Amino acid sequence: MFEHEQLIRGEGTLPTLLRARARERGHQVALREKVNGIWRTRTWADYYRDARRTALGLMKLGLQRGDRIIIAAEGLPEWFYADLGAQMIGVQVVGIYPTNPWAEVLYIAGHCQAKVAITGDQEQTDKVLDAMASEAGLPHLQHLFCIDMKGLRRYESGRPHSFAHLMALGDQLAAEDATAEKRLDASIESLVPDDVNILVYTSGTTGPPKGAMLTHRNFIYGTYAYRAARQMHDQPFESVCYLPLCHVAERAYSTVQHLVSGGCVNFAESVDTVATNIREIAPTFFLGVPRIWEKLQQGFEFKMQDASRLSRWVYRVGMKRGRVLSDRRAVKGRLTALGDRLEFGFWYAALFRNMQRHMGLNRTHTRMCGGASVSPETLRFFDIIGVPVGQGYGLTESCGLGFVQVPGRPFLNASCGPAMPGTEWKLGEDGEVFLRSPGVFKGYLFDDKGTSEILQADGWLASGDIVELRGDDEVAVVDRKKAIIITSGGKNIAPSEIENALKDSPYIREAIVVGEGRKFLGGLIQIDFDSVGRWAADRDLQYTTFKSVTLLPDVVALIQGVVDEVNSRFARVENIRRFVLLEKELDHDDGEITATQKVRRGLINKKFARELEQIYGQAS
Repeated sequence: MFEHEQLIRGEGTLPTLLRARARERGHQVALREKVNGIWRTRTWADYYRDARRTALGLMKLGLQRGDRIIIAAEGLPEWFYADLGAQMIGVQVVGIYPTNPWAEVLYIAGHCQAKVAITGDQEQTDKVLDAMASEAGLPHLQHLFCIDMKGLRRYESGRPHSFAHLMALGDQLAAEDATAEKRLDASIESLVPDDVNILVYTSGTTGPPKGAMLTHRNFIYGTYAYRAARQMHDQPFESVCYLPLCHVAERAYSTVQHLVSGGCVNFAESVDTVATNIREIAPTFFLGVPRIWEKLQQGFEFKMQDASRLSRWVYRVGMKRGRVLSDRRAVKGRLTALGDRLEFGFWYAALFRNMQRHMGLNRTHTRMCGGASVSPETLRFFDIIGVPVGQGYGLTESCGLGFVQVPGRPFLNASCGPAMPGTEWKLGEDGEVFLRSPGVFKGYLFDDKGTSEILQADGWLASGDIVELRGDDEVAVVDRKKAIIITSGGKNIAPSEIENALKDSPYIREAIVVGEGRKFLGGLIQIDFDSVGRWAADRDLQYTTFKSVTLLPDVVALIQGVVDEVNSRFARVENIRRFVLLEKELDHDDGEITATQKVRRGLINKKFARELEQIYGQAS
């Protein structure tokens, strides 16, 4: 086993970690998947064996070190087998979001020159086939395998083969070539920490996605540095995998954290069943994007609306007192007064414990929010009930986190916490934060110009994010450098703080502040259909579709009230003077948001020209 300092430096590789886990705890459960309502388990020995079978199958197809494969699938055990199996022979793995339309599949698979595609089901297979059949085509793609062959019986033979067939090819190679297993072992041994093993394509909010080249060292360093910062040590690790594994955060936690800790990963049935699956599993570690934390909060608040009068009273009083205790805890990082600790114990027994159990968070020792900024009020909700959610800051190019909140420190407003062990940082003249650590990537695939713009010769990574200092060693993100709005009066405004304040409301799902070169700020607002729909139904307001509810005068007045309240918190120049309710939900397929649900700001003027005319038409 590696020494602590070696691990912080990121030594070792992912396949050697998998091999070590299989040898140490081969009989222990590593993966759990729910199939037809029944949880099925796979041990560490199963995991290692099937990853090796996949590696041998790829060897049988002639893949060599430096080649690339794509995986387009939801989280499944086979994702892990393909991922680690490919890495065993030095093949680089590129994940593709299951929500990506075929045109983006075409771009990514073509750009990385993937030789093999592994898909999850018929939908993902069709996207690859459409890309192959397009005018540009995928000339480098030689083989296609699908995990779930349901609905593919009438497809052309071999397009696709099953994933089981790929592993069978590995069995065949092992049977007919006595040296195959030894060659695979030699390949695993020859891997070095600085080998590129994973490519993560960025969201592309302002241009085409870029393939960030990440190494074994990047991921292993990030995992151990995170564990050290969060004081996880030998705490048990059981998580729920539900986010796309092509995202750097889910890869870091469900794959690499799993390899390091030797715990168990449970695959959610779907992103829509996450709340139910969390209650079933009661994980000890949970990573949630802002929307998941918001849904957990809103789900419980909706439940309380239907509770008895006594239960609602207990909830209202308990949350009010809990907020007071949360404020006191924020000062020193914990409750110090005996009376405060006793009061929290009372409310824990009377209310908070049941809330934690209802949401499946009662066993969690570590909770993390990542992927985007989250409402401070959402974080406050979970802190009040005794399950504080940690925030951090990083980017794909730093292999996830560079800063993270740590237990026991006073809460500093909007802080992302101090830098992780081994991470250096500095601020530019305009407040841009620069990072340097073993987690910094090697560059963008086939893009020397893009690499040179973000990665300096001395190893400093230009984040493109503007931050502010909190205390002596913590930072808070203001906004993306490219997102800063400069009004016609020359005022620089960071839109994210205003947008997050609007999204504190349960009635607003998305908010886009606009006003570049304009006299005042405007807002493009997408309602939360479930919350607003429930509000409208309680008032007997008639509607049929998303568009129809946005046209209700009462709904417009509801959102106006939210906007007015938020405006009262900001300076006049930062107020939203006019807004438009979007008549449809923002959609990845329509190019309005990325696969990680980030608004494509570079396309705002084109995509929302009609709405901008409504806001500024008479006042431009």
